[in-house]
Amino acid sequence: MSDQPAYKNPALSFEERINDLIAQMTLEEKISQMVHQAPAIERLDIPAYNWWNECLHGVGRAGIATVFPQAIGMAATWNADLIHEVATAISDEGRAKHHQALRDGNHGQQYHGLTFWTPNINIFRDPRWGRGQETYGECPYLTAWLGVAFVKGLQGDDPKYLKAIATPKHYAVHSGPEHDRHHFDIDVSERDLRDTYLPAFKATVQEGAAYSVMSAYQRFRGEPCSSSTLLLQEILRDEWGFEGYVVSDCGAIYDIFENHKVVKTPEEAAARAVKAGCELNCGGIYPMLLDAVEQGLIDEATIDQALKRLFMARFKLGMFDPPDMVPYAQIPHEVNDSSKHRELALRTAREAMVLLKNDGLLPLDKSQLKTIAVIGPNADSVEVMLGNYNGIPAQPVTPLAGIRKKVEPDVDVLYVKGCNITSKIQADRGHGYNEQFASAVEIARRADVVIMVMGLSQVLEGEEGQREGVEAGMSSQGDRRGLDLPSVQEELLKMIHGVGKPVVLVLINGSAISVNWADQHVPTIIEAWYPGQAGGTALADVLFGDYNPAGRLPITFYKSVEQLPPFTDYDMAKGRTYRYFTDEALYAFGHGLSYTQFAYSDLQITPQQPRTSASVEVAVTVKNTGDRAGDEVVQLYMRDVEASALVPVRQLAGFDRIHLPPGTAQTVRFTLKPEQFSLVTDSGQRLIEPGLFEIVVGGHQPGADDAGLLVGQVEVIGESLILEP
Repeated sequence: MSDQPAYKNPALSFEERINDLIAQMTLEEKISQMVHQAPAIERLDIPAYNWWNECLHGVGRAGIATVFPQAIGMAATWNADLIHEVATAISDEGRAKHHQALRDGNHGQQYHGLTFWTPNINIFRDPRWGRGQETYGECPYLTAWLGVAFVKGLQGDDPKYLKAIATPKHYAVHSGPEHDRHHFDIDVSERDLRDTYLPAFKATVQEGAAYSVMSAYQRFRGEPCSSSTLLLQEILRDEWGFEGYVVSDCGAIYDIFENHKVVKTPEEAAARAVKAGCELNCGGIYPMLLDAVEQGLIDEATIDQALKRLFMARFKLGMFDPPDMVPYAQIPHEVNDSSKHRELALRTAREAMVLLKNDGLLPLDKSQLKTIAVIGPNADSVEVMLGNYNGIPAQPVTPLAGIRKKVEPDVDVLYVKGCNITSKIQADRGHGYNEQFASAVEIARRADVVIMVMGLSQVLEGEEGQREGVEAGMSSQGDRRGLDLPSVQEELLKMIHGVGKPVVLVLINGSAISVNWADQHVPTIIEAWYPGQAGGTALADVLFGDYNPAGRLPITFYKSVEQLPPFTDYDMAKGRTYRYFTDEALYAFGHGLSYTQFAYSDLQITPQQPRTSASVEVAVTVKNTGDRAGDEVVQLYMRDVEASALVPVRQLAGFDRIHLPPGTAQTVRFTLKPEQFSLVTDSGQRLIEPGLFEIVVGGHQPGADDAGLLVGQVEVIGESLILEP
């Protein structure tokens, strides 16, 4: 008979093996495994493991990796299949890096594990929030289905093993202000909670089967999110059936006693969080659980339950089985920065480009150009292209490099930075601050067309205290105060426009910018986001017509910060996001132009009088009526016309990105599930009630301009149907 312990026997179930393993551990050993930097337990052959890894838009902070567009840029593709493909590539690289680290003897190395703290599926409710760039935008529906696609791509589809573990964050009701997050107490209505802030988490847990969730820093209704029984037990586990583990945001357990002050000691904070359902501490407070047990604040059985969930994750990742049993352990290290992944990064950057305005200047014809001037602080900066939580690209292409490669040697490309993100440039040799402005004007006068590459950077938007791509002392500590293009950039833009040459404005940023003057005076504006390693190539492809842009805004571009309620107000009905905004936007959610035209016809809705428990099929024909092939993002919106409670003025309920050669047509079909006809009452009850619904299908949202949209109606009949909670 073998002396091998049961937990080392791959023939047994994971549950049997974990129970055997935990039974052999001391209380001190158990607690040691509940912090993100878990040490080895050599007598049991448990290797050290660091749970902290990042892959927001590519494997982050672990050397060379493929860097895709920042999350907000990926959302602008409105392409769930593409996001799944991106996440699959990222998990390939993550697996490859993990196993190479093991081969090198680096067990427990940070940023080389398989537990990734992403995606960020918080709702980008206010454009001032610095971390909104990490999200999929302001729409619960779009965020949910892009989040599901990313989670599934990351975790794989093997019936036994997880490829990696996704961690939707930050649960819940979290979106700034950054400087308040360690002590802020948020309370929203039950309606907003269930209709805005929770749907994406529910979808990634139930549909995406995410095996981990990260709790947020702030309090929710007086209780820190990391110790909220309502969030972590009643909703997450009891309602949604979540079976994985919860990890605290880093330092959030410390906040419970030090900043939120709901308890007085670290022992109380640790015990309170674990009992509520937070199994893993990013930080160093959970070692206090040993004293907490001695003080009677928590019992060992509760710690065992938490530990079982953590070890189930590691067993599902194949960490205790021979590598030849785990299919993902065979992924070669050469997959990192492979030609296939570089091409995918380029494709994603292309699909993310949003043509905000075009008065016929684009696409440029290089055969008609002799000289191009490229001007702006973001024209030749690799760091700006990467956003935050990024890896290191091997072959990044800036906008300047992409343009030069596209047109040289046939066309001369002149470049002047012009200014910094927020200030003029101090010239050398005592020539003053205006030398770069003068140089920019000089090359603009010599050029046939001027491409201004401007926008934001991590200097102005990011996470509290983050320093990625930012010189020490330059970070804004997170959020923006306003929405305008920095004044120095607008001054330069106006000066160059005054030269009288055609101007293309390219924005590189992670949130909405109120470019009102540019919208009135500049013929063409492109939103490029933080486009990742291939951003310059993708931009050049769009500028010169080698790619027909089709990105769509996943957020509203407002005209002014005055159109917004106070940043700290989480009430959606105060005019937040496209769902409740009734004023005129600069560029609406879902907006994006093309070099071709599309026409919609033959809207069919079946049945037109469904019962409250029935689905509805919607079909529409889309035709490319222009002379260029292109993608169209078909958007379906709903409105509850006769609701008995407050509902959004419009709600995205379906989307599909399709490709059509010129002159061709395609029928696009959507299935509206019963839940999509539901509303949430003031008490938080989700129900479907009989009444009239408006269905709008087209290439943009209904609102001030309904040209080209098709409108139909559905009359739901029958008895009201309660869905949750």
